[in-house]
Amino acid sequence: MTLNLHTALISTMVIVSAADREMTDRELFTIGEIVRTLPVFNGYDDEHLPGDAAACVDMLNGDHALDQIIAKIRAVLPKKVYDTAYALACDVAVSDGQLSQEELRILEILRHGFDVDRLTAAAIERGAAVRYVRV
Repeated sequence: MTLNLHTALISTMVIVSAADREMTDRELFTIGEIVRTLPVFNGYDDEHLPGDAAACVDMLNGDHALDQIIAKIRAVLPKKVYDTAYALACDVAVSDGQLSQEELRILEILRHGFDVDRLTAAAIERGAAVRYVRV
């Protein structure tokens, strides 16, 4: 899979969603909403989303180690988008109302892979938790 800015961000979200081996409908819906509404996805044809997400799943199921995939993602993302990528991952992780240990571990790996400092990560994580709170 050849990555560009958009497919790298989509891959980041898919990695988190697939972390616990169960991509919930809520997580998939959230990925779709993010792609359709956030400015970072301007110019992306969301009709490609199912294929791009499937390509990421194939990459995860293939011969590539997770750290290699994250390195490929990081290589195509501008540094100023690292925090955004981490924020998108957090949004997907909390969107279904349950955080698995696998998702928490993947978020930690992404935080380190994208060089997101602890304070920034805490703010992003808290923001995601507040946005997706259920009453």
